[in-house]
Amino acid sequence: MDIAEAVAFIADHHRAVLATTRADGSTQMAPVAAAVDSAGRVLVSTRATAYKTAHVRRTGRAALLVMNDGFFGQWVQVEGPVAVVELPEALDVLVDYYRRVSGEHPDWDDYRQAMVAEQRVVLRMTVDRAGPNRAG
Repeated sequence: MDIAEAVAFIADHHRAVLATTRADGSTQMAPVAAAVDSAGRVLVSTRATAYKTAHVRRTGRAALLVMNDGFFGQWVQVEGPVAVVELPEALDVLVDYYRRVSGEHPDWDDYRQAMVAEQRVVLRMTVDRAGPNRAG
């Protein structure tokens, strides 16, 4: 599977598991919702204080497994460098992320206030590896 195919799949399927690496080298995983921005980067919303954010700040990389809504069937895994988009810049990115995952929000001012109160950030991945590349 090439990167463009994987990113197109993620644009239509949002259920994912994010894998980051702890300081001791072990893997930390978390269920997340993923979206794709207009530049083809993968977006995940999380809190500035989350373990996954700390791991990404330290390593600069992550992997993401994205599944179809039925769980069984087609899936993709992507990996790449990840930037942490901080507040206040993250607010516009979070609005874009929400729209791509859930559509329109009934009160964008309320949404923005909640994102600040929750100390939300966006993990923004540039995909440099995608799979699966063979069935097995």
